[in-house]
Amino acid sequence: MSTQSTPGIDDAGTTDHPSRSDGFVRGLSGAIGGPLGDHATALDRPAGHERRFWTAVRIVLALVCLTLALHWVQKSPCQDGAWQKNVQYTRFCYTDVLALYYAEGLNEGKVPYRDHPVEYPVLTGYFMGALGLPVHAIGDGDPSINQGQWFYNLNAIVLGALAVATVAVILALRRRRPWDAALFAIAPALLLTATVNWDLLAIGLAAFGLFAWARRRPAVAGVLLGLAGAAKLWPLFVLGPILILALRANRLRAALTALGTAVAAVVLVNLPAYRANPDNWGRFFELNTTRPIDWGTLWYIGRYLDGKVGNDPGQQGPFEWLNANIPALNTLSYALFGLACLGVAVLALRAPRRPRLAQLAFLVVAAFLIFSKVWSQQFVLWMLPLVVLARPKWGAFLAWQLAEVCYFVAFYGELLGAATSRPVFPEGVFVLAATLRLATVVTLCVLVIREILHPEQDAVRATYADDPDGGVLDGAPDAPWLDRWRRRESTSEPEPEPAITTT
Repeated sequence: MSTQSTPGIDDAGTTDHPSRSDGFVRGLSGAIGGPLGDHATALDRPAGHERRFWTAVRIVLALVCLTLALHWVQKSPCQDGAWQKNVQYTRFCYTDVLALYYAEGLNEGKVPYRDHPVEYPVLTGYFMGALGLPVHAIGDGDPSINQGQWFYNLNAIVLGALAVATVAVILALRRRRPWDAALFAIAPALLLTATVNWDLLAIGLAAFGLFAWARRRPAVAGVLLGLAGAAKLWPLFVLGPILILALRANRLRAALTALGTAVAAVVLVNLPAYRANPDNWGRFFELNTTRPIDWGTLWYIGRYLDGKVGNDPGQQGPFEWLNANIPALNTLSYALFGLACLGVAVLALRAPRRPRLAQLAFLVVAAFLIFSKVWSQQFVLWMLPLVVLARPKWGAFLAWQLAEVCYFVAFYGELLGAATSRPVFPEGVFVLAATLRLATVVTLCVLVIREILHPEQDAVRATYADDPDGGVLDGAPDAPWLDRWRRRESTSEPEPEPAITTT
């Protein structure tokens, strides 16, 4: 990708160093001599003028490669597919990528959606087929090949490349703050879940979509976000913040262009699978409509509390009732998410300064996970790039990552207990880990909302004049109608009654 200076991507000025600007890192830096000095490194020079090989950009890219290599090692006990004695749980190495090579019929040469229903959106199914069918063809001619292992490693290479590309996009969007990308590069969640599923496909496409929007190419941004949404649903939620921010900035044409091309991309990608076999294509929607409460969600925590609080063993608590009445659960989950999105829209319009795109995008995706009935272990990856762009502060980020690691360990204990019918630890331990994860995500949301209401606390705005991800929104004034609305609100407020004086 080009490093040419463009509107919305400011590469002037000196590099931000967390040991100076981030209170948490500054405190930790005391153990190694304190914050970085003015003459300690050439990284303080403007981008493009560094003299040393190990620049911030190269260090961050090396770190993400190291994290992905360690992830591959961590998953290596499961790569041969011989999962004996529950090794996939005892070694924390389970991956859908290997398991679904067989479950989705790829090992038999079945074409996704045409020959077999797939439980994921179509671009993920196409991706599985594009890598899996050639592996099957080669394996048919050479029985000595472990097809599952080949398939996993091929996926690991491509998904790893997408993770590196995501870091490159963050670096391009934060040329003055390259160390922000290190949050993604060394995240424990990336180390533990990078190839549990195909989420990095959607993340990489969504990152390029945000980059295109920042480059003021709304049509390209819409196509990329649409493709990302055709791989996993959540990138389509980013279009909502784009639309509401464009409304506030009177830039609706660009937002509607992105929305239109995104819809077109989703339709065009889905059409071949739908025409090949509508029933197989609809498996994703059917599964998500009929699934009950899944592990680790807000609703799962509620079911546990139902069992602890209820006095009558024959009477269902409210969460247990929802689990038995899935249409009501779906309606309530969607309604709460809709209300949260409405709240984000109101926040975007009433904030003293127009929020940054990444802030609103993070709030919307986080709200979806908080109220969803499914919160799989790898869904943490959805929020990683958005957190880095929305609130690049190390303290709360590391607390959240610690909670995710605790949940990861507790989740595998739960899986092992279910497989062996012998609980590894009491159910309350898993519920506590899920509650801790939920609480840290809510805390991040509260901190982002606080910085929206108090933009002087925003670390990114301490470095950039407005929104480096905003594209046509970056530096744009508020729409005239917003000023008129605010004036009407201020004049409609009742005047204070005059004080009563006595003589």
